[in-house]
Amino acid sequence: MKQIKWKILISAVIILLPICFGLMMWNSLPDRMATHWNFAGEADGWSSKAVAVFGINGLMLAAHLACVLFTLADPKNKGQSQKVIGMVLWLCPVISLVVSGLIYGAALGLEMNVNLQASVLCGCLFIIVGNYLPKTRQNYTIGIKVPWALHSEENWNRTHRFAGRLWVAAGVVMFLTVLLPQSWLWPVLMGAIFIPAFLPMAYSYWIYRKEEEKGES
Repeated sequence: MKQIKWKILISAVIILLPICFGLMMWNSLPDRMATHWNFAGEADGWSSKAVAVFGINGLMLAAHLACVLFTLADPKNKGQSQKVIGMVLWLCPVISLVVSGLIYGAALGLEMNVNLQASVLCGCLFIIVGNYLPKTRQNYTIGIKVPWALHSEENWNRTHRFAGRLWVAAGVVMFLTVLLPQSWLWPVLMGAIFIPAFLPMAYSYWIYRKEEEKGES
């Protein structure tokens, strides 16, 4: 527990590091900063300098601590794989650094290929999560937490092996979106996000129904 407390502290500090950079560059940053981009890579959302520097990373820290605390409070996670717990600890810090880098880079006038960087970030995250999903043990906070998977360890394991392959495939697709025409970007990205999110649920239910049929025969 002492070791995990240090990891929580270090991960929280990493999330707040961009605020330190923002304070150092405060006078060089514009009063309005781009904080959202459309699928064409054009800025279409703006925030005040204070919100961009403090608000975004503050919200990221709050989300990070909530995820970590809920995960550790789950009694089923007492025997959880440490690699999976590590994934929960370090995802938000990585996202915080990359997103802040995009925001600060654009504000300081650097040439930013937002579509490329966003595709690489999302692709990496999906591949990482996809590799860890098969290692995830039954719990109430991480993974495909549908009732059919929670009801049966066999169902849980098969569902998460299937989901892991889907998430890795979706990550590869996200990498490749930078090569697609602009008109294809939205539907391909939506498919790469929603198919891995919902198809494992249907697969878990199918396994459950097969198990029920075997029990009745």
